[in-house]
Amino acid sequence: MITCHQLTELVTEYLEGALPWREWMRFQMHVGMCADCRRYLDQMRMTLKATGSLSDTPVDEAAHAALLERFKDWHSDSEAG
Repeated sequence: MITCHQLTELVTEYLEGALPWREWMRFQMHVGMCADCRRYLDQMRMTLKATGSLSDTPVDEAAHAALLERFKDWHSDSEAG
């Protein structure tokens, strides 16, 4: 069986239908037994569904600047915690 970490590395191939049969079966077995990975897989499916419906309209400059300011320290904060 695969680990949770391995599942996260394979999820894109799984959703694209690109996993070899043996890996697909191992993926399915893990998801069947791991509630956290089922939730992760559902979140990935919802993300793909939501992003598939977003427009290509660029974010205006003020919103872009506000987002950059808000998240500029995100990486360093996550490492400290």
